[in-house]
Amino acid sequence: MKTILSVPAAMLLTLSAAAPAQAQQAPKPEQLIKWRQSAYQVIAWNTGRVKANVDGSYNKEDAQRAANTIAAVANGGLPGLFATGTESGKGWHDTTAKPSVFSDAAGFGTANANFAKEANELARVAQGGDVAAVKAQLAALQKTCKACHDDFRNSN
Repeated sequence: MKTILSVPAAMLLTLSAAAPAQAQQAPKPEQLIKWRQSAYQVIAWNTGRVKANVDGSYNKEDAQRAANTIAAVANGGLPGLFATGTESGKGWHDTTAKPSVFSDAAGFGTANANFAKEANELARVAQGGDVAAVKAQLAALQKTCKACHDDFRNSN
């Protein structure tokens, strides 16, 4: 069986391989902000792909790839991208993180854990190909996104 890495998966592998080097020299706050903004854009793009599949012509393989990518990013250590020094500033654009991300680490950790749990479930359900089940699980995932945005993200 041939394994083909998607661009997001390859990006995650590259970031993982760079982790030992980062331990020696901490990335600049602007770089962490860029990485987290990029990670959330990957999540948004792939969530849109799953939504397009459940709302249109369903392609099991595409929905599964998108769900797997969301789960990979969700389990990739997102809270670590909200390090001290990134409370304000600019990555690709100004950060939208609320101060509560930094003052309520436990709450933010719980929100991230809820997101990862639902992302993992979406990846599992997408393997089955039941469109109704994928649609229902996508809604559950999106509830965790909204809850986190309500508590930890400033509106644009």
